[in-house]
Amino acid sequence: MTILILLAVVLGVMVLVRLMNIVQLSTQVSGYEETEDDQIRENNWAALGLMVFMIVGLGLTVLMIYVYGSHLLPVSASEHGVSLDKLLNVNWFIIGFVFFATQIVLFYFAHKYRHTKGKKAYFYPMNHKLEIIWTVIPTIVLSILIITGLREWHKILMADKKDAINVQVYGYQFAWITRYSGNDNVLGKSNYKLITDDNPLGLDTSDPAMKDDVYTTGNEMHIPLGKEINFQFNARDVIHSAYFPHFRAQMNLVPGMNTFFSFKPTITTEEMRKITKNEKFDYILLCNKICGVAHYTMAMKVVVDTPEDFKKWVRKQKKAKEIPTTPSMAEEGNINKDVTATL
Repeated sequence: MTILILLAVVLGVMVLVRLMNIVQLSTQVSGYEETEDDQIRENNWAALGLMVFMIVGLGLTVLMIYVYGSHLLPVSASEHGVSLDKLLNVNWFIIGFVFFATQIVLFYFAHKYRHTKGKKAYFYPMNHKLEIIWTVIPTIVLSILIITGLREWHKILMADKKDAINVQVYGYQFAWITRYSGNDNVLGKSNYKLITDDNPLGLDTSDPAMKDDVYTTGNEMHIPLGKEINFQFNARDVIHSAYFPHFRAQMNLVPGMNTFFSFKPTITTEEMRKITKNEKFDYILLCNKICGVAHYTMAMKVVVDTPEDFKKWVRKQKKAKEIPTTPSMAEEGNINKDVTATL
């Protein structure tokens, strides 16, 4: 249906263009010459059309904001997201005010100063006062927005992470794996050279810090309510982007690098279902980079549990110590040396 509507619009425009060409050609053939009165009449109709277009266009803009506003993201489910939403709303208010003001002035001036008899354009080359006003005011407004944004970003990055739970988010074409630090709250070492079917994260089984780690290979991750979560992001193949829309968080995953972001969940999944009045609501982790042909499938369900439910869930997950023993990096180096010596 959408394709048919687009085709109808395109064909309609083509028909109008051809009709205008036919009218122009018929005028030339008949030898008709347009008078000043004809020009003024056309200007009046054009000015009226511009005003109608402005009213209809701005009216539809307001209507779409009202109708589709309910389809936007619900309230933020993270501590820092509340401040970000407030800052974003301020930006939208300023942008909306400037948009409506400039469009109204633009169309009104096109209507008011259309060519009519007795009117002559006045040459007005410069006005230093006006130039200072429309330069200084936007500079002040933008400076305030930028400084406020930098302060919010600084607060996010400098959040207290002393008691944060360390979680690794590992992306590859086209799925996610999450790993949770154990009682020591330290993620064990890993290396891409140790990746196997049984060890998809390449965990170094000789590292003591790895023994109490747990990880998930399913399509679901859980995080506890009211606990600061320090995410470590890693990618196996190409650049991915971990996007938590409901928590107002996003960070790129770059192969060969560790990137970090942290936030504190403030609303459980069950509470958000009540807020949204949607029993099927779920938080989600998406890849926000076009990482390949199956990019659209790279999504993981995120569940915010109470701390008690989170602990119960973690106990049911696969323990890193259950991974079949693989050569550590040091052992692998020795094996390579022995093979080289034999050759």
